[in-house]
Amino acid sequence: MRKSIFLILQNIRSLYNVGAIFRSADAFGIQKIYLCGITAYPPKRQMQKISKTALGAEKSVSWEYHKQTATLVKKLKKDGVEIVVLEVGAKSTFRLPDYKPKSHVAIIVGNEKTGITKPILKLADIIVFIPMRGQKESLNVAIAASIAMYELSNKP
Repeated sequence: MRKSIFLILQNIRSLYNVGAIFRSADAFGIQKIYLCGITAYPPKRQMQKISKTALGAEKSVSWEYHKQTATLVKKLKKDGVEIVVLEVGAKSTFRLPDYKPKSHVAIIVGNEKTGITKPILKLADIIVFIPMRGQKESLNVAIAASIAMYELSNKP
């Protein structure tokens, strides 16, 4: 049985990042995107910015909006979905390339400046990071989400 991969966007500020994530989600066969908190969602007045980078993926990738990320995460956990937070810094404990999903998985990416909120970090089954070789310690959220989707969609 093929595992399902879901994506949770918590408080993503940039409409362009949301659009780019939709486009990558389509490319990697993500089952559903959950847009949470302040993350913009279709249809919004600024939808043209999402559409500009999504190139139609906002119409082909299933999505839902949830105001409260924690409520969604608790429901997914109850349904047997493993919660994987992609985060930088001391909070991260596992290298993304080394992580092997146990089951259906939801990847959570967070706000461009503040990352994932503490309550969501506490609900995570695992916190992973992307190893960096350069001087910068993080990537743009859309790029990081794309790397995570690629890694997880190619693991058995």
